[in-house]
Amino acid sequence: MTLAEGVQLVLFGLLAALVIGTALGVVLLSNIVYSAFLLGGVFLSISGLYVLLNAGFVAAAQVLIYVGAVNVLILFGIMLVNKNQPFTPVRRGWIRLIATGGVCFGLFTLLSTMILGTPWQISTDTPVGDGATVLIGLHFFSDFLLPFELASVLLLMALVGAIILARREFVPDEPTTDTIAEALKLPERPRELVPAGREGSESPEG
Repeated sequence: MTLAEGVQLVLFGLLAALVIGTALGVVLLSNIVYSAFLLGGVFLSISGLYVLLNAGFVAAAQVLIYVGAVNVLILFGIMLVNKNQPFTPVRRGWIRLIATGGVCFGLFTLLSTMILGTPWQISTDTPVGDGATVLIGLHFFSDFLLPFELASVLLLMALVGAIILARREFVPDEPTTDTIAEALKLPERPRELVPAGREGSESPEG
């Protein structure tokens, strides 16, 4: 084993540990803000794995799209949901944590078994190199067009849902027959109108 292979193996181990640790934090932490930030750590660690695979364009796209767009959208959605209510501790909440940890451990075991049981073979094809962007674009708009568009629709639904949840303070808690039809119109907050020419004309002199 050469020095470069040893460094690559150590970096792979560190990035894999970061991916697993931050992913467990996303699932197990009770603070949703911390979970959102740890999700950004998962995306960054995965981009590092792409760098080790000599997929620089995919790593840059991972940072720009997932960290710079998806994760920021999730954080904005959390901040826009401004529903104030007292926190009530859940009875026997530790059971949920144990169940969540068990599900995560089961998925990890299943994926590990699949990885170890798969006969991996190193490809002997010539690397695409600078033509990787063209090849990825061709696959996006041919083989993976439907999943690509479904992901875009999912992000749009998340954005619209965050806006509606953020403005639920304008919707009555118990709508009547007259207000059900207008519940989704979400009227703007009333503003005080200032006549033209009077703004800044009043001076503090008595």
